[in-house]
Amino acid sequence: MTDRQNRDIWELIQAFDRGRRPDLLDRKYSKMRKNALAFFRGSCHLFYRDLPKESSLNLAPPVWICGDLHLENFGAYKGEDRQIYFGINDFDESILAPCAWDVVRLVTSILLAVDKLSTRADGEKLSQIYLTSYTNTLSAGNISAIVEANARGIVANLLADVRRRKRSDLLAERTILNKARRQLKFDNDKILETSLDRLNRVKAAIENWAQTQAKPEFFEVLDIGFRVAGTGSLGLDRYIILVTGKGSPDKNYLLDFKQQPNSALQPYAICQQPEWENPATRVMSVQKLVQSSPPALLAAIEVEDYSYLLRELQPTQDKIEIDPDRISLERFEKLIDMMAEITAFAHLHGSGKLGAASAQALIDFGHNLDWQQQVLDYAVNYARQVRLDFEYFCQASVDR
Repeated sequence: MTDRQNRDIWELIQAFDRGRRPDLLDRKYSKMRKNALAFFRGSCHLFYRDLPKESSLNLAPPVWICGDLHLENFGAYKGEDRQIYFGINDFDESILAPCAWDVVRLVTSILLAVDKLSTRADGEKLSQIYLTSYTNTLSAGNISAIVEANARGIVANLLADVRRRKRSDLLAERTILNKARRQLKFDNDKILETSLDRLNRVKAAIENWAQTQAKPEFFEVLDIGFRVAGTGSLGLDRYIILVTGKGSPDKNYLLDFKQQPNSALQPYAICQQPEWENPATRVMSVQKLVQSSPPALLAAIEVEDYSYLLRELQPTQDKIEIDPDRISLERFEKLIDMMAEITAFAHLHGSGKLGAASAQALIDFGHNLDWQQQVLDYAVNYARQVRLDFEYFCQASVDR
């Protein structure tokens, strides 16, 4: 299918990550050594490098895809309408591409996640549940976001739990009070101190952007730290910013300010892409295209030669950790069924926009089941390759 046997996985990963913070790359690689699914999460670029140009999956209708779709890129968040949703929560790699690209990557992640289950057949059963639910939802052509009222199983439990969380709880977790003034809680784990030069550059960028907003005083910067989060993006610039919000000290807000490079899928794109102003604009725009109600605060801001996505850190933002040892097969099946619906909803929601296929083309694709077996066959073979790559990576990264 590709030149998989003639490649140095460790060298490819290092080349892709070149220029990132070395200390955070150590953390990234440590996370990737946890298991094959974690490795898969941290090496999205390898997946698309390996996808054959002549693959029949490339004939699927083009949509606005997540790009890095896997089981742990779904979560709860509060939309601009203040309702809490469960949906896709990471659009860093998003581009216009065949809808089957999202589907086959997600199915591969299912097969990797269930390695601890009794037999590999469980993974194929779960994959078929996802494929059937995705095609049924797509062929129906109806968009219905997942909220607490229609959520099921562990997703319903998650949404009920996060609804009770308060901003004060998030502030108490990430900040400390120094008299009547809040400051970030630096812990050398999730929040690191940053240099004065970086702090001043980020502060100036936020405050300059704030002047274009209706209430610039809301974004008065109180403190800035380097934020450590995620897997694939570790090593890129990312900051947590404490701002005045609606008033100090108890109505302060926390913001996430994340560097956005070009999509890892860009070298392999087969569809004509819009000419985005910068990568952060791409991420922000795609999120707005595919979500029923995106978060209220999303902004693309340029700092010198780089672009960053600014968003609010919400107390309601959370995800379900995929741990087959703690999730029964029955509950896992319900979760995957819901994730399939969400994938189809996202593809339909972005249909007909900026080059994406029409909703009717997606409905017709959902009625044609011939491609399902092709997705499953490719995912089974690729999951096998990921396991081999993971073993090689573990050895090479430890021996470096």
